[in-house]
Amino acid sequence: MTKYIVLFMGMICLLSLEATAQKERKFIRKGNDLFDGNKYENSEVEYRKALDKKIHSYEAGFNLGDALYKQKKYDEALKQYKALTLTEKDPQKLGQLYHNIGNTLLMNRKVDESINAYKQSLRYAPDSQETKYNLEYARRMKQKQQKQKKKQQNKNQKDKDQQKKDSKDQNKKNQDKKDQQKKDQQNQNKDKNKQNSKDQKKQNGEQAQKNKISKQDAQRLLEALQNDEKKVQEKVQKARAKSQKVKRSKIKKDW
Repeated sequence: MTKYIVLFMGMICLLSLEATAQKERKFIRKGNDLFDGNKYENSEVEYRKALDKKIHSYEAGFNLGDALYKQKKYDEALKQYKALTLTEKDPQKLGQLYHNIGNTLLMNRKVDESINAYKQSLRYAPDSQETKYNLEYARRMKQKQQKQKKKQQNKNQKDKDQQKKDSKDQNKKNQDKKDQQKKDQQNQNKDKNKQNSKDQKKQNGEQAQKNKISKQDAQRLLEALQNDEKKVQEKVQKARAKSQKVKRSKIKKDW
């Protein structure tokens, strides 16, 4: 009796698992149809439903990563693919996972990491032509980035050298301008001093000319002085004569 009960319970578990698997497959098939119709957001919902039924479903998890990738949810897709590598043992499936990891990293412009992922994919699936092509594409992208980086560095250095040269030329130009201004100021001061000296000489000459009298003027001035002297002498003599007359009259006696 117990033997039949155990057998019956085992059959129930198998039927339950089969029913769960059928529901999982149902969601996966529906998700695939939506995916093929470019309805990636809706397909994501169905794949998640499938994972709710079977959490370790490789197909549901892998397809979910593809749906996220198509929606450009690269960080989420990368997380989904990497999670599957932790439990997956099949080399072919690991090759697929690392191939998709490389694609996702490449879309995120993480070129070096994508190259490593493609190399890891080829370790599990060395005959994959698609992975080899993508690896070569990533390598060429890296070379292009290196050339662009070097070109930009050269441009930055050239711009820096040009700025340095322009600054040096501007400093020289400013110094030349200051020197010229100083020279012009010195010349102006020199010209001003010359003009002042010239004006002073002219002024002194005019003053000397004013102070200078002609020979005739000097003769007339001399004659005038002599006439004045003569008049003064005459006045003095008259005054003396008058004085003597007065004195004589005072001492005259009345006989």
